[in-house]
Amino acid sequence: MKRRLLAVLMVAILLIPMLSGCKKETGLTKITLNEVAHSVFYAPQYVALELGYFKDEGLDVELVTGFGADKTMTAVLSGDADIGFMGSEASIYVYNEGAEDYVVNFAQLTQRAGNFLVSRDTNEDFKWENLKGKTVIGGRAGGMPQMVLEYILKKKNFDIKKDLTIIQNIDFGVTGEAFTSGTGDYTVEFEPTATAIEKSGKGKVVASLGIESGMVPYTSYAAKKSYIEKNGDIIQKFTNAIQKGIEYVNKHTPEEITKVIAPQFPEMDQKDLVIIVTRYYDQQTWKENAVFEEESLTLLLNIIEEAGEISKRPPYEEIITTKFAKEAVK
Repeated sequence: MKRRLLAVLMVAILLIPMLSGCKKETGLTKITLNEVAHSVFYAPQYVALELGYFKDEGLDVELVTGFGADKTMTAVLSGDADIGFMGSEASIYVYNEGAEDYVVNFAQLTQRAGNFLVSRDTNEDFKWENLKGKTVIGGRAGGMPQMVLEYILKKKNFDIKKDLTIIQNIDFGVTGEAFTSGTGDYTVEFEPTATAIEKSGKGKVVASLGIESGMVPYTSYAAKKSYIEKNGDIIQKFTNAIQKGIEYVNKHTPEEITKVIAPQFPEMDQKDLVIIVTRYYDQQTWKENAVFEEESLTLLLNIIEEAGEISKRPPYEEIITTKFAKEAVK
């Protein structure tokens, strides 16, 4: 038994320099990024991954999908993720709950909502008043998809409690499946689900929530305050890579963007992917830089306040830092 143990120890000792050599060879710092969903909506991020922008900055990024801002935020707060990519409303809720080590947004990626209204009637001549008396699959209370939908409906003089029925108890990620199975007259979907429904012949995209709601800071990158304070160099390198991804999508065609991000969506047909990228490209979904401006937060707070989800507004400088994004633009 002792001989066997000694042999195991000797092998382990011999492996140590080999393992150390691998670490030195890569020279990369590993971080975990938890994204709220895996969607073409986040094309600049996938460009940064596929073109090696993170590796150029010395980072080895492990991408994990959280399937909902609440789950992504939980991963960040628990330490399971170093950085979270989600709607910044989650950081507002955490701050207002009085968390000492709250979450700070350091880079904004999208400037419009990325979801679309899909109708069951593939021949519909759509007008927003068509929603009256109908059932719509929405999102969870307090989440950006639901709040943006309500914001648009209120702008169009809907009484959201009387004029229509909004379903909010279907888990994020399976709303499209519920719709194609017969639930609801309309559904609010991100890509690629919206296009998949169209392709199946069970629905048609009739409106863009991104166009209707205006320039909303829909998703951003965030980390715990303590993590940013201790790892400012990592945050800067990460932001540099994201900024390069943003610049790429703003300087290239949808077809060129599609070729780069295609490995992230192996199950998708290239033609469908081009259609989706073009939809986001044409409505100016992605920012020109990663700076999260104060007026953007003000609009977001207006939407959240109108939805009745907050009673106080956190200070801009507490939950947003532009230090890293401004440096990345230089």
